[in-house]
Amino acid sequence: MTKRYANMAIVYAVIAMVFGVFYREFTKFSDFTGQTRMSVMHTHYFLLGMIFFLVLMLAEKIFAFSDRNAGRFLIVYHVGLNVTGLGFLMRGLTQVWGTELSRGLDASISGIAGIGHILTGVSIILLLLKIRKCISDVRSWSVCAL
Repeated sequence: MTKRYANMAIVYAVIAMVFGVFYREFTKFSDFTGQTRMSVMHTHYFLLGMIFFLVLMLAEKIFAFSDRNAGRFLIVYHVGLNVTGLGFLMRGLTQVWGTELSRGLDASISGIAGIGHILTGVSIILLLLKIRKCISDVRSWSVCAL
């Protein structure tokens, strides 16, 4: 499982770099000089993608907490992170293009990013609780430790 976490860290590092280059080049190509939500995609994918999975890899190496439920939480995490990224991308594209949004469409884009944040947050809490249970369960400590 640690190799899977390492691979996911690499994937998210590449995604973060792609979005960083896309943001810079797209705004330059569009002659856009203002603020846009696309600027945070780069850091979100680095921190919540690459760094998160590097830390998870280390935690797995130390505590061996991964099982079927951890895999389910990670699926929710991936969905949440990428839905959040989609919300940022949609918001940023409309900002760069100067698109006037109806109140409903504006709220929808915010809602998409919000749902992604909620899914990501809930899955992080569930994973932390799983790791805590592994640490505090005396009977499984031998399973959790190296």
